[in-house]
Amino acid sequence: MATYLGTHGSKIQNYTTDPDNPNTGEVWYNDTANTLKFQYPAVTSAGSWRTANSLNTAREALKEAGTQTAALGFGGNPGDGTVTGATESYDGTSWTEVNDLNTARAHSSGVGTQTAALSAGGYNNTLPPGGPSGLTESWNGTNWTEVNDLNTSRYALAGAGADNTASIVFGGSTPPTTANTELWNGTSWTEVNNLNTARFYVAGTGTQTSGLAFGGAPPNVDTETWNGTNWTEVNNLNTGRNQLAGAGTQTNTLAFGGNYPAKANTELWDGTTWTETTDLNTARGVLAGGGTTSNAIAFGGNTGSPTGATEEWTGAGAPVGAWSTGGALNTARGYLAGAGTQTSALAFGGGTPTVTGVTESYDGTSWTEVNDLNTARSLLAGCGASNTSALAFGGTTGSNSALTENWNGSSWTEVADLNTARYFLGGAGINTSALAFGGAPPNAQTESWNGSSWTEVNDLNLGRFGISGVGASNTSALAFAGEATPPNTVNTELWNGSNWTEVNNLNTARQVAGAAGIQTSALAIGGEGPPSLANTEDWNGVSWVEVADLNTARYGLSGAGDTSAALAFGGVAPPFTTATEEWSGSSTVVKTISTD
Repeated sequence: MATYLGTHGSKIQNYTTDPDNPNTGEVWYNDTANTLKFQYPAVTSAGSWRTANSLNTAREALKEAGTQTAALGFGGNPGDGTVTGATESYDGTSWTEVNDLNTARAHSSGVGTQTAALSAGGYNNTLPPGGPSGLTESWNGTNWTEVNDLNTSRYALAGAGADNTASIVFGGSTPPTTANTELWNGTSWTEVNNLNTARFYVAGTGTQTSGLAFGGAPPNVDTETWNGTNWTEVNNLNTGRNQLAGAGTQTNTLAFGGNYPAKANTELWDGTTWTETTDLNTARGVLAGGGTTSNAIAFGGNTGSPTGATEEWTGAGAPVGAWSTGGALNTARGYLAGAGTQTSALAFGGGTPTVTGVTESYDGTSWTEVNDLNTARSLLAGCGASNTSALAFGGTTGSNSALTENWNGSSWTEVADLNTARYFLGGAGINTSALAFGGAPPNAQTESWNGSSWTEVNDLNLGRFGISGVGASNTSALAFAGEATPPNTVNTELWNGSNWTEVNNLNTARQVAGAAGIQTSALAIGGEGPPSLANTEDWNGVSWVEVADLNTARYGLSGAGDTSAALAFGGVAPPFTTATEEWSGSSTVVKTISTD
């Protein structure tokens, strides 16, 4: 039998107060409170949707098989009155076109996995009410093969099933609306007991012997469970709708989207009741979706026109990040620059409000004043790997500056100037491979640093000042936020070493925000909306999602570190502040086990 000592390498310790930095899973006894306690990871109390890469072909009335990281989307209506057989495969990051259905159609059913799917029914010529189909096709991971038809041709039906050998389909329109249920055994369809409520544009989840049917047309709240023999009416959806999608099992399902006009509503089924939870970012109907209530995917649909938008759901119980107070700067200031990591950071320059060259080094606990910049300035940019290796460039001394200084761990040395003097610029990289971009007045210029000189390279797509950025080198950077005369922007651009590409926007427009991370994993921290913002957003390489706020709202701050362990320091609250906060990408909670 495993013991606590064997698992954690120590006995349970006694403390007069809770330990400062307990390990996750550690248990201790608090002598003062007479309590036994332990630390565990904090998790989300509700799930959330996050934007992902879009389908290659925007469309509505398509269907899905598979999971969030291995999905298949097929068929649909591109919006021009035609139907398509287009099939795309999703690997958790992007969609790839694969072999089409043999017969183009929309509003079919879809069940199974990315490598063993089934499409049945739909319509295969014009929009409803013409052309209900009984066609069934089986997918083997490479090709679709026509197999035996449904007994009842129909469209806008739903299905449930684990793969292409065992499934059921139900509801739909022939027309008229039908309650018919058919069972697939891998070879042929057999009619079995009907739904209690006939409906079309219905959604379904589960398996051949344990299914769930919900929603439908006309806007319908009805929910029914299937036990392999009969359908039973159970508790209704909170919001009646049709043309919705679902993910999960008979006892644990997520229902999302639906209807004209489009809905973003998301509801969670626990086997007994539906509970409203976090909405889709993009309201839409006639969409596809699948997966589980922990990790689901929604894609395609109609937002007023067909869309290829894809969103990923992370369910309740996922680890959450949080900000906690760190050691305060010695000098209150804003519009400063920073470099390094959460435990090895450098803060330099800024305004107090007069320009300053003060430099401070952070060791994970406290800031220590070290040698100043040679030229005091504010609204500058900086980058670097640690508190022993950094680069400071641009800013204002009262006039625009092109000055660049290199930090070697003990002092600053002036090196080659920027080609274009500017302030309110952004920066990324390290002291031997850096990028400078944007600035005031609204500027799109980008310069690349090779360790000895700056070279002008291709401009940002949107010139702006108060811009923020992150990146590991002069070939891999991310630029976001800023002001483009006015207003503040949400624009995000990605640098590949040659060009900037516009990617998914921030959720909240802002300028002079803090930043931490790299091109594929970043944090946007605070900033000026106006007013001062506490908002923090997390970038996963594809999209931004709002996460836990700063404790002190502010702008003109700086940041260091990465999305697991970041640092935010200084800024204007107002007034100018010394506040430092530390980000933990997976925060923890202390729980009392017993009280004497």
